[in-house]
Amino acid sequence: MSDDQVRAYTAFEELPSLSDLEKFFFLDAFDRNVIAKSRQDSHRLGVAVQIGTVRYKSLFLSDPLAVPWSVVDYLAEQLGIGDPSQVKKYAVRAQTAYDHAWMIRDVYGFHDFDDRESWEGRVLSKRFLTFLHGRAWTHAEGPTALFDQSVAWLRRHRVLLPGVTVLERLVASVREQADERLYATVTRQVERVDAGLPRALAALLVVPEGARISELERLRQAPKRQSGTEMVKALKRVDDIAAFELGRVRVDKVPVRRMKTLAKYGAGTKAPLLARLAEPRKTATMLGVTRSLEAEAIDDALAAGQGD
Repeated sequence: MSDDQVRAYTAFEELPSLSDLEKFFFLDAFDRNVIAKSRQDSHRLGVAVQIGTVRYKSLFLSDPLAVPWSVVDYLAEQLGIGDPSQVKKYAVRAQTAYDHAWMIRDVYGFHDFDDRESWEGRVLSKRFLTFLHGRAWTHAEGPTALFDQSVAWLRRHRVLLPGVTVLERLVASVREQADERLYATVTRQVERVDAGLPRALAALLVVPEGARISELERLRQAPKRQSGTEMVKALKRVDDIAAFELGRVRVDKVPVRRMKTLAKYGAGTKAPLLARLAEPRKTATMLGVTRSLEAEAIDDALAAGQGD
């Protein structure tokens, strides 16, 4: 994550919009009863700031008053506190804000991210990991997008956000597991229909004797113009790919987005780099790119024939 993204995760980098103020910082009767337990205006306003902050950011700030002044004004007006600057007294004794944060966590039903002791904490942890693994498998998102989805899920379920590095590492680990599952699943299906197919696909990455490019690079070359000659070449290209009988490989249990991402990576990567991929990633990637090439080759052959 960039420095800006990290700051946005741990602090107020933006001014909350009016709709955000009304959604997260509006004080209802329950909030007012909680706040009323503090008698001093500075403490009442400080507690209100922490309540709104944890609803908005799903965490407690190390400096509870490190919020935009518009937030303080909005809360002070609701509490009938004429001098919002009194809130500065709230942070004089750090233990006060810390104690209030624990009280707010319990009263509002927030959970620690690493809570494994309570039954509810264990259930939430399991549900979150199930969500994260499912999302990584079905959507093939980049790390930032998956990180943002994780934050959104934790906020919806009132789980206090962990340190940014903790969540980054978890997201990276889950994405890696999803990728490994993809490679293993696809390669297993390839080997199931033909044990020799992985070697045949890998052979496309080799430059034949007397040639200047690999077979894969040759198959990537679309007809240059519409003509009978080019149509013959295009049809041979279709036949060469069809000879692999890739339709036999059942990948219907793999999310479509996953296969598209695999094919896109293969299409944009030079043959020497693909040749250096470890198994089972190499076989899975080669299946993805050749399946994609087969569809392209058919379309190109039809287009080439329209010139006659």
